[in-house]
Amino acid sequence: MQLIPAIDLKNGHCVRLLHGDFDAETRYPIDAQALLARYRDLGADWLHVVDLDGARGGLPDNRSMILQLAAQKTLKLQVGGGLRNTAALAQMLDAGVQRVVVGSAALTQVEQVQAWLTHFGPDRITLAFDVSIDDSGVPRVMTHGWQRQSALSLWSAIEKYADSDLKYVLCTDVGRDGALTGPNLSLYDEAVRRHPQIQWQASGGIRHAKDLHALAQLGAAAAISGKALLENLIPFEELQPFLPNA
Repeated sequence: MQLIPAIDLKNGHCVRLLHGDFDAETRYPIDAQALLARYRDLGADWLHVVDLDGARGGLPDNRSMILQLAAQKTLKLQVGGGLRNTAALAQMLDAGVQRVVVGSAALTQVEQVQAWLTHFGPDRITLAFDVSIDDSGVPRVMTHGWQRQSALSLWSAIEKYADSDLKYVLCTDVGRDGALTGPNLSLYDEAVRRHPQIQWQASGGIRHAKDLHALAQLGAAAAISGKALLENLIPFEELQPFLPNA
């Protein structure tokens, strides 16, 4: 399993949200270029970048900053947030972004996203499903920057792509994101058991190396971490097994 550091951008600043709440923001006094360099030096191979303004309003407020990161070509970038049409995806991929992340459109524009998987190829697209666990324990998919809960379960959302060559899925438990309460291991265990052909990326709640080892044992392909890395909560020697260039 590979650890992928995350950078969330809001109004040009590196931030973390608590439970996906735009009003519960922690801003960090470091810019995206410096963070990219820090994670490259740690030994990361990939960097996950989210345009929070784009995710919430569909506006490319941080697009130029992301394109500058991609131009460096020092890490492979996986980028999401507001990428809802073919032109937006093509702009990112043409600029050197390795993979684009499709969120809300994966629910609302299924046929279009299936066409993107065919046109751009499954290696260039990650589908992102942010979920909230309901009272029955079912993961319900959130949309529009985590502001709306759909009636669709994660499993039903994935089933819509049963006939597509889907390879990468990023799943975030919104209730744990930014809270340092540990990842939802049962969620990812079920995800891997239901769909072992998918390379699952786990996101939300990572706090220490034991969480990374637990996700690896479940069969997750990658773990996305923002806050724990930003706040240096995990010693470097404990991160090394999950950083390919360490």
